Amino acid sequence: MTSEPVDPDLETRRLARESLRQDDPTGWFERLYSAASEGAAVVPWDRGTAHPLLADWVETSQPQGTGKHALIVGAGTGWDAELIADLGYDTTAFDISPSAVETAQRNHPDSKAAYQVANLLKPPAEWHRAFDLVVEIFTVQALPIPLQPEATERVSDFVCAGGTLLVIAAARDDDTPDDTVEGPPWPLTRAATEAFSTDDLRLIQLDRLPGPSDPTTYRWRAEYLRD
Repeated sequence: MTSEPVDPDLETRRLARESLRQDDPTGWFERLYSAASEGAAVVPWDRGTAHPLLADWVETSQPQGTGKHALIVGAGTGWDAELIADLGYDTTAFDISPSAVETAQRNHPDSKAAYQVANLLKPPAEWHRAFDLVVEIFTVQALPIPLQPEATERVSDFVCAGGTLLVIAAARDDDTPDDTVEGPPWPLTRAATEAFSTDDLRLIQLDRLPGPSDPTTYRWRAEYLRD
Protein backbone atom coordinates (compact mmCIF):
# COMPACT_ATOMS: atom_id res chain seq x y z
CA MET A 1 0.00 0.00 0.00
CA THR A 2 1.30 3.42 -0.98
CA SER A 3 1.12 6.04 1.77
CA GLU A 4 -0.36 9.46 1.06
CA PRO A 5 2.25 12.22 0.56
CA VAL A 6 2.62 14.57 3.51
CA ASP A 7 1.75 18.23 2.90
CA PRO A 8 5.07 20.01 3.59
CA ASP A 9 3.34 23.06 5.05
CA LEU A 10 1.34 20.93 7.49
CA GLU A 11 4.45 18.99 8.49
CA THR A 12 6.36 22.23 9.03
CA ARG A 13 3.59 23.56 11.28
CA ARG A 14 3.51 20.31 13.22
CA LEU A 15 7.24 20.55 13.93
CA ALA A 16 6.88 24.20 14.87
CA ARG A 17 4.03 23.51 17.28
CA GLU A 18 6.06 20.77 18.97
CA SER A 19 9.00 23.16 19.42
CA LEU A 20 6.74 25.90 20.76
CA ARG A 21 5.22 23.51 23.29
CA GLN A 22 8.77 22.83 24.49
CA ASP A 23 9.45 26.58 24.72
CA ASP A 24 12.00 26.24 21.91
CA PRO A 25 10.70 28.52 19.13
CA THR A 26 13.69 27.94 16.81
CA GLY A 27 14.38 24.26 17.41
CA TRP A 28 12.07 23.12 14.64
CA PHE A 29 14.38 24.49 11.93
CA GLU A 30 17.03 21.86 12.67
CA ARG A 31 14.42 19.12 12.96
CA LEU A 32 12.99 20.07 9.57
CA TYR A 33 16.31 20.37 7.74
CA SER A 34 17.64 17.20 9.37
CA ALA A 35 14.56 15.25 8.26
CA ALA A 36 14.81 16.76 4.78
CA SER A 37 18.45 15.71 4.47
CA GLU A 38 17.33 12.14 5.13
CA GLY A 39 14.47 12.34 2.62
CA ALA A 40 11.84 12.22 5.37
CA ALA A 41 10.53 15.78 4.91
CA VAL A 42 10.39 18.63 2.40
CA VAL A 43 11.45 22.18 3.16
CA PRO A 44 8.52 24.20 1.74
CA TRP A 45 10.61 27.26 0.85
CA ASP A 46 13.53 25.38 -0.72
CA ARG A 47 12.98 26.27 -4.37
CA GLY A 48 16.19 24.89 -5.85
CA THR A 49 16.96 28.39 -7.10
CA ALA A 50 17.23 31.93 -5.72
CA HIS A 51 13.95 33.55 -4.73
CA PRO A 52 12.34 35.09 -7.84
CA LEU A 53 11.80 38.46 -6.14
CA LEU A 54 15.48 38.56 -5.18
CA ALA A 55 16.52 37.61 -8.71
CA ASP A 56 14.24 40.33 -10.11
CA TRP A 57 15.73 42.91 -7.71
CA VAL A 58 19.24 41.92 -8.78
CA GLU A 59 18.32 42.23 -12.45
CA THR A 60 16.68 45.62 -11.94
CA SER A 61 19.13 47.18 -9.48
CA GLN A 62 22.29 45.54 -10.85
CA PRO A 63 24.24 45.84 -7.58
CA GLN A 64 28.01 45.75 -7.84
CA GLY A 65 29.55 43.52 -5.20
CA THR A 66 33.27 43.82 -5.83
CA GLY A 67 35.05 44.89 -2.66
CA LYS A 68 31.85 44.72 -0.61
CA HIS A 69 30.50 42.38 2.05
CA ALA A 70 27.07 40.71 2.05
CA LEU A 71 25.15 38.78 4.70
CA ILE A 72 22.38 36.29 3.91
CA VAL A 73 20.07 35.82 6.91
CA GLY A 74 18.63 32.34 7.37
CA ALA A 75 20.40 31.07 4.28
CA GLY A 76 18.83 27.60 4.28
CA THR A 77 20.27 25.47 1.50
CA GLY A 78 22.11 28.37 -0.07
CA TRP A 79 20.44 29.37 -3.32
CA ASP A 80 20.06 33.06 -2.45
CA ALA A 81 23.62 33.21 -1.13
CA GLU A 82 24.97 31.74 -4.36
CA LEU A 83 23.27 34.44 -6.43
CA ILE A 84 24.72 37.21 -4.26
CA ALA A 85 28.20 35.66 -4.14
CA ASP A 86 28.21 35.45 -7.94
CA LEU A 87 27.80 39.25 -8.02
CA GLY A 88 31.23 39.61 -6.46
CA TYR A 89 30.21 40.19 -2.84
CA ASP A 90 32.32 38.64 -0.10
CA THR A 91 29.30 36.69 1.13
CA THR A 92 28.59 35.28 4.57
CA ALA A 93 25.51 33.06 4.77
CA PHE A 94 24.22 31.74 8.07
CA ASP A 95 21.47 29.53 9.41
CA ILE A 96 20.60 28.33 12.89
CA SER A 97 20.30 24.77 11.56
CA PRO A 98 23.57 22.81 11.23
CA SER A 99 21.82 20.47 8.80
CA ALA A 100 20.86 23.40 6.58
CA VAL A 101 24.47 24.61 6.53
CA GLU A 102 25.74 21.11 5.75
CA THR A 103 23.21 20.79 2.92
CA ALA A 104 24.22 24.17 1.49
CA GLN A 105 27.89 23.21 1.55
CA ARG A 106 27.09 19.87 -0.07
CA ASN A 107 24.87 21.46 -2.75
CA HIS A 108 27.46 24.10 -3.61
CA PRO A 109 30.90 22.49 -3.18
CA ASP A 110 32.65 25.20 -5.19
CA SER A 111 30.81 28.07 -3.55
CA LYS A 112 32.30 31.53 -3.15
CA ALA A 113 30.05 32.05 -0.10
CA ALA A 114 31.08 31.20 3.46
CA TYR A 115 28.36 29.20 5.21
CA GLN A 116 28.18 29.03 8.99
CA VAL A 117 25.86 28.21 11.86
CA ALA A 118 24.63 31.25 13.79
CA ASN A 119 21.56 32.41 15.69
CA LEU A 120 19.86 35.58 14.45
CA LEU A 121 18.78 36.42 17.99
CA LYS A 122 22.36 36.05 19.31
CA PRO A 123 24.59 37.02 16.37
CA PRO A 124 28.37 37.45 16.48
CA ALA A 125 29.31 40.87 17.84
CA GLU A 126 31.60 41.54 14.87
CA TRP A 127 28.59 41.58 12.55
CA HIS A 128 27.40 44.89 14.01
CA ARG A 129 26.99 47.29 11.04
CA ALA A 130 29.51 45.22 9.07
CA PHE A 131 27.74 44.50 5.76
CA ASP A 132 27.15 46.53 2.61
CA LEU A 133 24.22 44.28 1.62
CA VAL A 134 21.97 42.31 3.96
CA VAL A 135 19.34 39.98 2.49
CA GLU A 136 16.49 38.77 4.73
CA ILE A 137 14.01 36.40 3.08
CA PHE A 138 11.31 34.61 5.10
CA THR A 139 13.35 34.39 8.33
CA VAL A 140 11.66 36.93 10.60
CA GLN A 141 8.23 35.67 9.52
CA ALA A 142 9.25 32.12 10.50
CA LEU A 143 9.51 33.26 14.13
CA PRO A 144 6.49 33.63 16.43
CA ILE A 145 5.09 37.15 16.41
CA PRO A 146 6.37 38.07 19.93
CA LEU A 147 9.95 37.38 18.75
CA GLN A 148 9.68 39.32 15.50
CA PRO A 149 10.54 42.81 16.85
CA GLU A 150 13.82 41.56 18.33
CA ALA A 151 14.68 39.67 15.14
CA THR A 152 13.86 42.74 13.05
CA GLU A 153 16.19 44.87 15.17
CA ARG A 154 19.01 42.35 14.78
CA VAL A 155 18.63 42.28 10.99
CA SER A 156 18.73 46.07 10.73
CA ASP A 157 21.82 46.20 12.93
CA PHE A 158 23.89 44.24 10.37
CA VAL A 159 23.79 47.04 7.76
CA CYS A 160 26.83 49.32 7.57
CA ALA A 161 26.85 53.02 6.69
CA GLY A 162 25.92 53.37 3.03
CA GLY A 163 24.66 49.78 3.01
CA THR A 164 21.45 48.24 1.71
CA LEU A 165 18.93 45.94 3.37
CA LEU A 166 16.56 43.89 1.24
CA VAL A 167 13.61 42.19 2.95
CA ILE A 168 11.19 39.77 1.31
CA ALA A 169 8.30 38.43 3.38
CA ALA A 170 4.78 37.10 3.14
CA ALA A 171 2.29 39.95 3.57
CA ARG A 172 -0.79 40.26 5.72
CA ASP A 173 -3.15 43.13 6.32
CA ASP A 174 -2.56 45.37 9.32
CA ASP A 175 -6.09 44.70 10.58
CA THR A 176 -5.55 40.93 10.80
CA PRO A 177 -5.32 40.11 14.54
CA ASP A 178 -2.14 38.35 15.61
CA ASP A 179 -4.07 35.61 17.42
CA THR A 180 -5.84 34.58 14.21
CA VAL A 181 -2.59 33.78 12.39
CA GLU A 182 -1.65 30.12 12.50
CA GLY A 183 2.03 29.85 11.68
CA PRO A 184 4.54 29.24 10.53
CA PRO A 185 4.79 31.47 8.73
CA TRP A 186 3.49 34.44 10.66
CA PRO A 187 3.32 36.95 7.75
CA LEU A 188 4.36 40.55 8.32
CA THR A 189 2.02 43.51 8.35
CA ARG A 190 3.03 46.71 6.58
CA ALA A 191 3.84 48.17 9.98
CA ALA A 192 6.07 45.20 10.85
CA THR A 193 7.86 45.55 7.53
CA GLU A 194 8.39 49.28 7.99
CA ALA A 195 9.81 48.51 11.47
CA PHE A 196 13.15 47.50 9.92
CA SER A 197 13.72 51.24 9.51
CA THR A 198 15.66 53.13 12.17
CA ASP A 199 16.75 56.76 12.52
CA ASP A 200 19.48 56.27 9.90
CA LEU A 201 18.18 53.20 8.03
CA ARG A 202 15.61 54.60 5.63
CA LEU A 203 12.91 52.70 3.76
CA ILE A 204 13.37 53.74 0.14
CA GLN A 205 11.11 51.24 -1.66
CA LEU A 206 8.20 49.07 -0.49
CA ASP A 207 6.27 46.90 -2.94
CA ARG A 208 3.36 44.54 -2.30
CA LEU A 209 3.65 41.97 -5.05
CA PRO A 210 1.78 38.77 -6.01
CA GLY A 211 3.57 35.63 -4.86
CA PRO A 212 5.69 34.10 -7.64
CA SER A 213 4.00 30.69 -7.34
CA ASP A 214 0.56 31.79 -6.12
CA PRO A 215 -0.75 35.15 -7.35
CA THR A 216 -3.58 35.06 -4.78
CA THR A 217 -1.03 35.59 -2.01
CA TYR A 218 1.19 38.63 -1.62
CA ARG A 219 4.79 39.38 -0.68
CA TRP A 220 6.48 42.47 0.65
CA ARG A 221 9.72 43.45 -1.01
CA ALA A 222 11.33 46.28 0.88
CA GLU A 223 14.61 48.06 0.31
CA TYR A 224 16.35 50.19 2.93
CA LEU A 225 19.46 52.37 2.80
CA ARG A 226 21.62 53.35 5.78
CA ASP A 227 22.86 56.94 5.72
